[in-house]
Amino acid sequence: MRGQVIPSTVPAYRTRAERFDEMVLAAVEQLEKRWAKQLEGTEFAVEEVPPSGPAPWERGVPLGRYFPADVGLPARIVVYRRPVESRAEDVADLADLVRDIVVEQVAHLLERDPDEVDPDYRGGA
Repeated sequence: MRGQVIPSTVPAYRTRAERFDEMVLAAVEQLEKRWAKQLEGTEFAVEEVPPSGPAPWERGVPLGRYFPADVGLPARIVVYRRPVESRAEDVADLADLVRDIVVEQVAHLLERDPDEVDPDYRGGA
């Protein structure tokens, strides 16, 4: 059988994109428990795919990016849904991968090692 298990008309229904957004939000909320002051004003976003090719320092398709604050713009961390989903083996792996990507980008923002930002960091996004 192929198709929806839960009809789109019931409250429990969520699209794949909505579930991904929730994973990113959960990862951010976990980090905010420890780094709330340092993350204040930082925007977190999800985009389907990167808007451009990789930067010279990036290897392959980026899974996330950190954009420093600029005149009139807050610091932003963006996670790219499609490239991340394509690397995950299952839903549990996807949640771990999302968390690692968010940790890596926050580490970049804070100028710290990912292990310092989150002791549960797996180190391999």
